[in-house]
Amino acid sequence: MPVKDVVRLENVWVSYADTPVLEDINLRVAEHDFLGIIGPNGGGKSTLLKVILGLKHPDRGMVTVLGNPPERSRSRIGYVPQYTEYDRNFPVSVREVVMMGRYGKTGMLKPYRQDDRDAVAKALERVGMTEHAGSQIGQLSGGQQQRAFIARALVAEPELLLLDEPTASVDSAMQTEFYEILEDLKKEMTIIMVSHDIGAVSVFVDKIACLNQRLYYHGSKEITPEILEATYKCPVQLIAHGDIPHRVLREH
Repeated sequence: MPVKDVVRLENVWVSYADTPVLEDINLRVAEHDFLGIIGPNGGGKSTLLKVILGLKHPDRGMVTVLGNPPERSRSRIGYVPQYTEYDRNFPVSVREVVMMGRYGKTGMLKPYRQDDRDAVAKALERVGMTEHAGSQIGQLSGGQQQRAFIARALVAEPELLLLDEPTASVDSAMQTEFYEILEDLKKEMTIIMVSHDIGAVSVFVDKIACLNQRLYYHGSKEITPEILEATYKCPVQLIAHGDIPHRVLREH
């Protein structure tokens, strides 16, 4: 049986105020892929995720997600944004934050059912946050909060999970455990993760794409020095895809 494309972009161009952000993007992401996207700040990585979500419409090109236009598939997508802004003193529990992820299935202001509560309990267990379910989310560590936000994305039982810099607020001691959670999740869904952590990405993901307005992607983890130089616009010293990641960019 052929592998199904979960995400497909063909000749996609996106601009903000006539300034190109994405140029001629072609991308196919298959079922159960774990794709890491790396690239410099301002290279269009977050915009690409918004295009996949249907939150930003391309100027040109075609986008399909799970066989439909992105906005029609949004309820089947889990999304963890780069920054989640909220009042850390607001008295909302982890359980309540995760329950918000069920809005797409229950509808706003409708009472939650037992299956909603069961889904929340399952999502919290998946990310190791069951014991913190009643805790005020603003009082947790950055890593614990990020786990809660992933649980919020998982509670809708998505087929595609999009992560924008998910380890930005996670200390190094918890990052490996965090990636192990994603490694387990990819058995059930397709994952696309934007990250600046080139070393970790090279170890944990299945495939890597480089993005700086233009996308460099060959459906594997292998990236040539020429592709990295084209992406980061500076010389490359070393990159390793294996168990021992190395610094990749020379001082410039």
